[in-house]
Amino acid sequence: MAKMLTNLVAAGVLATLATPAALAADYGDDIHKNDYKWLQFNLMRSEGNKIPFGAQDTTYLEMEFGGRSGLFDLYGYLDVFDIFDSKGDDRYGGDNFFFKFAPRLSLDALTKTDLSFGPVQELYIATVTNVADNAQFTLPDGTEVRSGLFEHYVGLGSDIQVPWFGKMGLNLYGRYVRENYGAPDEGKWDGYMLSTNWFKPFYHFDNGSFVAYQGYLDYKFGADTIGAEPGRTSNALEWFNGLYWHSDRYAVGYGLKAYNNMAFFKDGSDGTGFTQDTSGLGHYFSVTYKF
Repeated sequence: MAKMLTNLVAAGVLATLATPAALAADYGDDIHKNDYKWLQFNLMRSEGNKIPFGAQDTTYLEMEFGGRSGLFDLYGYLDVFDIFDSKGDDRYGGDNFFFKFAPRLSLDALTKTDLSFGPVQELYIATVTNVADNAQFTLPDGTEVRSGLFEHYVGLGSDIQVPWFGKMGLNLYGRYVRENYGAPDEGKWDGYMLSTNWFKPFYHFDNGSFVAYQGYLDYKFGADTIGAEPGRTSNALEWFNGLYWHSDRYAVGYGLKAYNNMAFFKDGSDGTGFTQDTSGLGHYFSVTYKF
């Protein structure tokens, strides 16, 4: 997995260097000229995903949204797990939701200045907030904990132009932990995240529908405080690769996701009182209705 990540980073650097200068985002006369918004509901099924503590197979409902309004670029989603209340679901009786909220503030629109250079089309102050259920559980040493997940990422974001893919997001963040199920990194800055995302239609049908390659890569690193704990690591990788058919109102898709030490839990370790399966491949199946 480490070798694969090195090859990915090298390929990304080469692709960026080979990219011609991008067209700048134009906000000189009207910062709302590029506004848009979208909302959709996804019925999702995950199989064999490398979520810590064995939460691998679940059916859930996802509300996903995004858009642009003036200064702000936005992406986010809310997942509601075990949507059918099934005892065979790995999330049955456990966490109910996960929320991701990722607004970015355009420095080009804010300053009404063209900040583009090389393949970089636009610059942002980028943020991500992740929130998950509160839970009550017992640590291996017998300590009772009631806490949840509430973490923030803040950094520099960009839109870049890459051959074939077109526009991609590329962001580098610092990680601040507000809550993390009682872990020692709570209330601290601990680590970084490099992330990218893409949406590339590559096959179009006569009726206007199309097939797209879409996904994201999040690489978290340098989290030394949590990495020093038994069964934990200072780095983690999630790489989602989706093939989706889209029409104006519906989408159907499959995603192959690669994991390495998901959520900073070391694969194969039992230092957390549970033998973790947090590296490898998982599968997503999705049916979407668009509003």
